[in-house]
Amino acid sequence: MSKYWSDFVHQLEPYVPGEQPKMSKLVKLNTNEHPLGPSPKVLEVIRGEADERLRLYPDPDSSQLKDAIAAYYSEKGYGVTREQVFVGNGSDEVLAHLFLGFFKQDKPLLFPDITYSFYKVYCGLYQIDYEPVPLDGDLAIAVDDYLKPNGGIIFPNPNAPTGRLLPLAEIERLLQANTESLVVVDEAYIDFAEKKSGGESAISLVNQYPNLLVTQTLSKSRSLAGLRIGLAVGDAALIDGLNRIKDSFNSYPLDRIAIAAGAAAFEDVEWFEKGCELVISQRDWLNGQLTQRGFDNLPSAANFIFTRHPQHSGESLAKGLREQGVIVRHFGKPARIADHLRITVGTPEQNQALIAALDTLL
Repeated sequence: MSKYWSDFVHQLEPYVPGEQPKMSKLVKLNTNEHPLGPSPKVLEVIRGEADERLRLYPDPDSSQLKDAIAAYYSEKGYGVTREQVFVGNGSDEVLAHLFLGFFKQDKPLLFPDITYSFYKVYCGLYQIDYEPVPLDGDLAIAVDDYLKPNGGIIFPNPNAPTGRLLPLAEIERLLQANTESLVVVDEAYIDFAEKKSGGESAISLVNQYPNLLVTQTLSKSRSLAGLRIGLAVGDAALIDGLNRIKDSFNSYPLDRIAIAAGAAAFEDVEWFEKGCELVISQRDWLNGQLTQRGFDNLPSAANFIFTRHPQHSGESLAKGLREQGVIVRHFGKPARIADHLRITVGTPEQNQALIAALDTLL
């Protein structure tokens, strides 16, 4: 603390990120990073960008990256244009801008009571009134609970840390019933949701609903957590509002390397799909192994599993795993999830190490 802090700084309760351990030999399954590295084409582009041009400022509009994002989703039949795409320094910066730009209303912002904890932090930072909406008894989002006056709605899909997916039809029902405020669908994990279970991106709806904004990140399914690239897709007027905030805060949120690498990541569809298939297959394997050992797993559409064991506390399991060199995420609160662990889907070798450690503990 410092005597120069304002009262406002004293009142802030910052977000606590997952541990980034210094020990290299630990099996790290706590922060939902991709088990497969970035596309070789991305690494080639990064090497090519590391030259004397770094003395120059990057494109403030990140046109190359926006064009690649628009092309990718247009190829999927969504009809996205560059004017509908916003990019920023990780999805957290994108979320920060939209909280400031769209949620300072005279009614409370609605989001799940168990969800990405940065939402509450942004409300404190920007002094936004909010109302947590309890998940149902199965820790799922119930759309009917959001059909009331509000100053905006935001939720991850799949939700974090639960991993549960809200079907696209339910998102559309929410949009149709909530035309007077903005609905933000935070899709950090959507690429790990299989379409057969309803996991299509809400970006498919942006041209039908001007009150919809979809955020995504390249940190998860495109293995670029170390470059910090996030995006939003929505009505061009919403994107224009985000650009006004960005240019009032930092005109150059993405550097030259991030812009080129992000574009290459969207262009290498084959590597992207290979990575998603690996995570989904390993998630299925890990889900089965945990079930065999008595764990209660929530149905996951993400690159992690949210689970509990009825005979062991979450705290004791997390501590025991760490003592054996395996790190998972234990939140501890609220009470409803105090015994749950969030376990990132790793490589086959990492997942096998996790199961071996659990066999020792159980």
